[in-house]
Formats: sequence, C-alpha cells, structure tokens
Amino acid sequence: MTTDVTIIGAGLGGLTLARVLHLHGIPAAVYEAEASATARAQGGMLDIHDYNGQLALQEAELMDEFRAAILPGRQAVRILDPDGTVLFEQDDDGTGGRPEVQRSELRRILLDSLPAGTVRWGHKATGVRALGDGRHEVAFADGTTVTTGLLVGADGAWSRVRPLLSDAVPEYTGNAFVETYLFDSETRHPAAAKAVGGGALIVPEPDGRGIFAHRESGGTLHAYVMLPRPLDWFDGIDFTDAAAATARIAKEFDGWAPELTALITDSDTAPVLRPHHRLPGDHRWDRVPGVTLLGDAAHLAVQDGEGANLAMLDGAELGRAVAAHPDATEAALTAYEQALFPRNAAAAAAAEAAAEAEAANDGTPQDLINFFARDA
Repeated sequence: MTTDVTIIGAGLGGLTLARVLHLHGIPAAVYEAEASATARAQGGMLDIHDYNGQLALQEAELMDEFRAAILPGRQAVRILDPDGTVLFEQDDDGTGGRPEVQRSELRRILLDSLPAGTVRWGHKATGVRALGDGRHEVAFADGTTVTTGLLVGADGAWSRVRPLLSDAVPEYTGNAFVETYLFDSETRHPAAAKAVGGGALIVPEPDGRGIFAHRESGGTLHAYVMLPRPLDWFDGIDFTDAAAATARIAKEFDGWAPELTALITDSDTAPVLRPHHRLPGDHRWDRVPGVTLLGDAAHLAVQDGEGANLAMLDGAELGRAVAAHPDATEAALTAYEQALFPRNAAAAAAAEAAAEAEAANDGTPQDLINFFARDA
C-alpha cells in the first residue's frame, strides 16, 4: 500500500496532526498498535494550557468540543504535609488557564473529527526502512507494509521511527510513579476523597517521595505515588501480586496520615508501575528527507504536565507547515523543525530546572506553593 502522509501512533499529537491536515484537504493515514479506540484505558486528567495545548485545539477547530468536555472545579489544588496538615489550598473559580479534561474524552473528540477509516487500528509498527528519494516503508506485526512519501513518528518514547533520524535512546530519570485508582470515593473512600478535595492533591517530600492525586469524573480518585528509586529496586516487587505490591509501596510511606496512604492501600485496581524516562534536553537531528517526529518521540522530558500539550502543538504546527508547502515536503519539514527544536529545548530546560529546584528544597514545598499562588 502507498500513502502520501503516514502517521505512526494515534495519540493526541498524531491525531491533532491528522485533524489539521484534514481541515486543509490533505489526507493522512494513522497507524495504531491498539486494536480499537477502547482497547485500553487512556490515562487520567490533562490540564490543557492556554499557551500550547489550547492553541493546537484552535488550529484544529475543536475549541467548542473541548470547552464542553472541561470538568468544572478540577483546577482546584491542595498541598498537604504527610501528616495531613493543609499547607495551601486554592479553589477553581473558572478563570484559570489550565482547564482539566479526561484524556480519553479529548482523544474521542479528535477521533470523531476525522473521516472514517483514517485510523488503522491493530497495526503495530515493527520496523521502518528508507527506500530513497524521501520515501519510507513501514512494516507491521501482521506482515503488512505501507510505503509513504511523508512519515511522521508520533509513536511515543520508544518510537520505531526515531532511529531513522537519531541514535538517542530514552534514559531512566531515577523516578517512577505507581498508579492507583479509588472508585466511588464519596461513599467508599470518604477520608481520601476529603483529602483530595475537588481537584488536585499534592503531598511532596524533600527526598522526592510524594503522592499526587486528582478527582476525575464519577467520583474517581486517580493517584500517582512518586518514588525516586533505581529501576532494580522496582524489579524486587512482584506487580502481578497486587496485594504484595501494594503493601510494599505503602511501606515507603509509613507514618503518613491514613487518609493519604489510603490512596495506596485502598486502591480498587492493581498498582501499575510507570517509570519516567527522558531524551536529552537538546535532542535534535539533521534533516532526513521524508520523515520527522513529534511529541515524546521527539522530545521526551521529565514529567511536568507539558507532554500532551506539546505533542498537540507539534501536531498542529506540523500540519500547518505541510499545508503551507503542499508541493514541497522538505520545505515544510524544515520550517517545522526549525521551530520545534528551540521550543522543546526550552520546555525541557524549564522542566529540568523545576525538578532540580524541588530536589534542592529545604524541607517545605514553598516553590510549589509559590507557583500556584502566582497563578492565582
């Protein structure tokens, strides 16, 4: 099969690119390893920022749909000490620039905006190779292949497309999340629900441990337990034994308030390990005809809430560049990458600086409090 624009990965960035191209009358095919749009849970809440993610949605002409999906009140934030003392609390008055939506709902909006058949489900890319003259062939696990004149790697941290452009490999940051869910929290987990409040809960420790939780739709509490540990430390935990894994993770928070540790011990799902990896902050590549990257495939960084926003902005900017150079693919990719590299190097540097400042904190989360107070 031959197509003109092939996007590997149906995440938010790849779908935004496909949508913007569609608006300009440029067909694209999106290949996704998952079997369907509902094959797995799509993660939790996303705060979509007015300086990047929302700009992408404007370019995609989906702001009305986005506004309808916003969950009111979820920009509220509470910062607590491990003993449960409230250090900072801020309500959501509806005027903040980072409204919250469910990732799954935002993905549905993007999928619904595309022509039927744009996304080819059940196509896991296993390899790519250059054919010359800017063309590439992508091989899939089912034995099929596709040849394309423009290949876009929107396939995340472990991108199959990236090796065409770069030898960079993501490295472990030294930190990981353990993910838990508490359902029907108001009736089944009232103490934890009260601790989280109406939006986000952050409980940081100077040593890098912490709990971040968010109130999602339907009374769900979605928690990320933060642990700065080497990967081989987690290798000693059997995550196939939910009870044992939960107990081992909870042990790292002995002495914390019970309404906080309940976000670990009372999980209604098995704990899931989410190690954090990153690419070099100045990751870039020489121009290779007919191929480029977006999102985590291009600029995987430490966790700071910008990843999805930047991926969507990448998709919108790439779509606009291709539309502006309909008969000059290389001119489009050059223009896109010239803006991409400095933008994402700056974002990576800011994320690293924030992480270093938090690590250097003297025992109180004052920098975090100052950040939210400044945005009030």
